[in-house]
Amino acid sequence: MKEEQDYIRDIAEMRSMMERTSKFLSLSGLAGMMAGLYALSGAYIAYKFFNFNPDEIVYSTTSGRLSSSLLKVIFLAFIILILAIGTAMFLSYKKANKKGEKLWNATAKRLLINMAVPLIVGGLLILILISKGFIGLIAPFTLLFYGLALYNASKFTYEEVRSLGLIEIGLGLISSYFVGYGLLFWALGFGVVHIIYGIYMHYRYER
Repeated sequence: MKEEQDYIRDIAEMRSMMERTSKFLSLSGLAGMMAGLYALSGAYIAYKFFNFNPDEIVYSTTSGRLSSSLLKVIFLAFIILILAIGTAMFLSYKKANKKGEKLWNATAKRLLINMAVPLIVGGLLILILISKGFIGLIAPFTLLFYGLALYNASKFTYEEVRSLGLIEIGLGLISSYFVGYGLLFWALGFGVVHIIYGIYMHYRYER
């Protein structure tokens, strides 16, 4: 009986070791919560102070007012992105340090590469859309390509990331149909969903 228990324990330890070497497990649930709060704050500022709430797909880019507003929104989105990435890196570094692991390793590199391709393609496409005045498609496409990036990278990290990716893809598709509610879906996908995901991950893996 004791030999059987030792055998089961050894298998569990081997499985845990293989998971640590094949998957990036330093993602922080708190980082997800913070990213969600940043996104909700950004959506509120864009709507309240920059009057950004496109309810049609095509907008003229020749209007000075729209151009100025759009530039402010792009700058705001860039700040939110930097804050989210910076927070994720800092909290993941702390989590890895606490577990005595390195943040940057072969698995982290594979994770980043698999996320980078959809994100870069999506980013370039969004720049093209902006240049052509298709402002109403920005929110749906950011959700879609972000969801694809998460789904693509999920095999190198927690299984829950795949579900998060599918939710973002679903919201992106729905947002593509209800273009007038793009900012609302963007706030829901990047804000509310991230906060719920972050809380779940924190209580499941970090407490």
